[in-house]
Amino acid sequence: MWELPPSYFFNENIKGIILDIDNTLTTHNNPHPSKEVNDWINSIRQSGIQMIVLSNNKYKRVKPFADILGLNFIPNGKKPLISGFKKCCKHFNLDKSQVCIIGDQIFTDILGGNLFGCKTILVMPIEEERKVFFKLKRKLEKIVLNRYSKSM
Repeated sequence: MWELPPSYFFNENIKGIILDIDNTLTTHNNPHPSKEVNDWINSIRQSGIQMIVLSNNKYKRVKPFADILGLNFIPNGKKPLISGFKKCCKHFNLDKSQVCIIGDQIFTDILGGNLFGCKTILVMPIEEERKVFFKLKRKLEKIVLNRYSKSM
């Protein structure tokens, strides 16, 4: 993700970026972004591209992290349902064609973005999850990614 400079988003006509937190911007339950995250956020901010955090986590998890980055946020995003994505576009005052979501999960971030009709960027998770539910989701994601790569 950190390899994506502002010029990438300009070339794709992206004027608003929706960001996931856990395993995209930081590890689970980590309240502090890394220097790379801060630097990337600042470069995107300086380019004039809008950003917002959309997370399925609760307010008490999302607010402190988003505050550190100086970003607006929507907790309890209910991804992959499109209601959170709609709120983000309304906040940006942008059409969904000018917005993308960056996230690490196919069945929440990417599926939700695709259902909504915005661009999507799947990133590798920062760390392997330990909870059974997430391990199962990651196995299903591997199946989807393998089938997708074979169809290319």
